[in-house]
Amino acid sequence: MIGTVLITGAGGGLGGATATLFAERGWTVLAADLTKPSATPGVIPLEIDVTDTESVRAAVAEAEHHAPGGLDAVVTFAGIMRVGSVVEIDEEELRQLIDVNLLGTYRVVKAAFPLIQRRRGRVITISSETGWQKALMLNGPYAITKHAVEAYSDALRRELMFLDIPVSTIRPGPFRTDMVNGIDAAFDHARSHSTLFPDLIGRVGALAAKEQARAHDPAVLADVVWKAATTARPRAHYSVRADLRRSLLHHIPSPVVDRLLKAMFTTR
Repeated sequence: MIGTVLITGAGGGLGGATATLFAERGWTVLAADLTKPSATPGVIPLEIDVTDTESVRAAVAEAEHHAPGGLDAVVTFAGIMRVGSVVEIDEEELRQLIDVNLLGTYRVVKAAFPLIQRRRGRVITISSETGWQKALMLNGPYAITKHAVEAYSDALRRELMFLDIPVSTIRPGPFRTDMVNGIDAAFDHARSHSTLFPDLIGRVGALAAKEQARAHDPAVLADVVWKAATTARPRAHYSVRADLRRSLLHHIPSPVVDRLLKAMFTTR
């Protein structure tokens, strides 16, 4: 199968790896990001700001110019991460997270939907292991947006199935990306803006930094997106290399986890 795919957040990281894979396998890739990605064989760069409805519409109009027959898939990688306490995070920071991660997904899918329907393509949304797991301390702001992406994607899938348009949600665990590489700076920022939890943020941040060593190659995730875009019967959800310890915590009764976390991270 040779097709055309629109990928947001394609300037690097998981989106960039996915754009490269699709192009290598013969697809036409409309690679969209805040700054235009580099043009390479099979990759047509587009500029998009997923927080700006007019920018999204303009990018989709340009995509239609290159793919008048429609889109075989849309993949919504565009996203950002923040850490910090939900009681202390600045309202504007939380608003930005929601605007990019949730509303950005909504805007892109809504604008591109006529092209998807024209080709009877499919939608692939990008969540996170955080999207299905119970939220942990200091990851609340990001978890809020990814839980919302999960709810959005479930509703979208159960609507579009009546139009025979599949919707799949990818749930990446830890992968080597600029987002993950910036975890130290994210915790430093949160700690500098906290009066209630600076020690806790420091301890959790140190643990998160060590976990970066277990991050996986983005090519692994790109191959799963490929499967979701090309298989005859795509799955509703693809969990990709979820962190085992976080997954176990999700399945342990919440009161037990709460006591365990408090014992682990209480300064003595």
